[in-house]
Amino acid sequence: QVQLVESGGGLVRSGGSLRLACEPSGNIASILTLGWYRQTQVGNEREEVARIPIGGGTHYAESVKGRFTLSKENGKNTIYLQMDRLRPEDTAVYYCQATIITATPVKRTGEYWGQGTQVTVSS
Repeated sequence: QVQLVESGGGLVRSGGSLRLACEPSGNIASILTLGWYRQTQVGNEREEVARIPIGGGTHYAESVKGRFTLSKENGKNTIYLQMDRLRPEDTAVYYCQATIITATPVKRTGEYWGQGTQVTVSS
């Protein structure tokens, strides 16, 4: 079983900063990608915010480039999303997402999601 434990989020004024963290744990043989998505309203599609593939090279949505920074802790699977110069349109539930190869009982590749954390930016 795999879990993605998220932390961070909250309420901040426009122009402020927040940091999200995501720690994968469990039956993990290898992680292919780690990243963050967000959903502005229930029923809307989740939008990819930022992603780190196994080969490196972080990808960002155009709307967050230059404001958000995705980083990975050395030697660990924990990732952080530093969000600066936040705008009201960044308000959403943010989800950690990972593509993981599990080890037992057989190797299998699956997509896993965190529970989501609310980020609210007031104007």
